[in-house]
Amino acid sequence: MQNASDTLIIPLLPYDWYPEIRIALMTKLRVHAFGISIDGYGAGPSQNLENPLGIGGMALHDWMFSTRTLQRMFGNEGGTTGIDDDFAARGFDNIGAWIIGRNMFGPVRGPWPDESWKGWWGDNPPFHTPVFVLTHHARASITMAGETSFHFITEGIQAALQRASAAANGKDIRIGGGVATIQEFLHAGLIDYVHLAISPVLLGSGEKLFANIDLPKLGYQCTEHSSTPKATHLVLTKRS
Repeated sequence: MQNASDTLIIPLLPYDWYPEIRIALMTKLRVHAFGISIDGYGAGPSQNLENPLGIGGMALHDWMFSTRTLQRMFGNEGGTTGIDDDFAARGFDNIGAWIIGRNMFGPVRGPWPDESWKGWWGDNPPFHTPVFVLTHHARASITMAGETSFHFITEGIQAALQRASAAANGKDIRIGGGVATIQEFLHAGLIDYVHLAISPVLLGSGEKLFANIDLPKLGYQCTEHSSTPKATHLVLTKRS
């Protein structure tokens, strides 16, 4: 007979804690291929339909456009291999869901005027997983080709994390842009892995990724770095 002292006691915790315990045990939150300029900007100024990453912001991703990973993503043959491609490919390995900000989803601000905007990526977006979009304005979910679906979360990052964790089914969650979204998750100490690609570009203004963020205090350290002619790749990981 089992003694009472040998019995495993599971404490009764608030319901909302259990998804976070599951995330801690099974799922990592990862940022990949996030481009920043030499002067620290993750997006240029004046983001709009013609400049989705702000003026000059597209240059932050020049390193990735020619890689085999990106070319295959859009149905093309060929593409470069090597360090840049290796980092691009990592961003899609073992990803079961994405969380992105509304600015990454599109240029529309304020209440949705209608439901015609379905993202920058056409009918078959490159995610191929459920994508949870942080927004202040409710909208019905959208199902796209290639197993991508967009779900609009108005209750904040914890609600998005709970939904994404369930959808990821044990795989990792990728945190996309924009800058404000990554900052919010960093401030909360929730991100486990950050891959930055520093491009040889000066933007001068825009959105600074690490403004008012003390990375060492939050437990982050640089654990990997590599350089190519197009970018310097850095990996930050959170101490366990």
